[in-house]
Amino acid sequence: AALPGPAPKDWVQAPLDPAVRAVLVGFDEHFSYAKLCQALRYLLRGGPDCLLVGTNRDHRLPLEGGAGIPGTGCLVKAVETAAQREAFIVGKPNRFMFDCVAGEFQVDPARTVMVGDRLDTDILMGNDCGLTTLLTLTGVTALDEVRGHQDSGCPARHSLVPDFYVDSIADLLPLLGE
Repeated sequence: AALPGPAPKDWVQAPLDPAVRAVLVGFDEHFSYAKLCQALRYLLRGGPDCLLVGTNRDHRLPLEGGAGIPGTGCLVKAVETAAQREAFIVGKPNRFMFDCVAGEFQVDPARTVMVGDRLDTDILMGNDCGLTTLLTLTGVTALDEVRGHQDSGCPARHSLVPDFYVDSIADLLPLLGE
């Protein structure tokens, strides 16, 4: 989406779809100032009746070799800052997504394992939902970070500690054949 004209007065005069009642912020490799302006305009027009929803707050996505790119959380924060309100997050670590899936498919938390590579999203959600948690060390989390949370006296930090960990998800493949 391009800005509709060269000046800010043009940007705020472009027509808005009257049916829009929510702004959803997800991963978008084409996120732009124009989209940020449009999101803000919908949120201002609709006030509290226009929902602001984010998919997740991941601040960075890991790549091979230790590199990373900005995560969706950066985009959510940009819209939240402009709108001066907080998004409702439907993805991890919010339990909303799990509750939807568990309700639809009769998932038994006692028989469910949450596997993930992030403490602050995957493991936190799994622990909050009463699942067994398994951390893979192929993402953004190092074992030293887990130990730091485990050794702390802080209950909030303990909620970031997984039940188990593996170096790689590939370590589970032999177990799945049994």
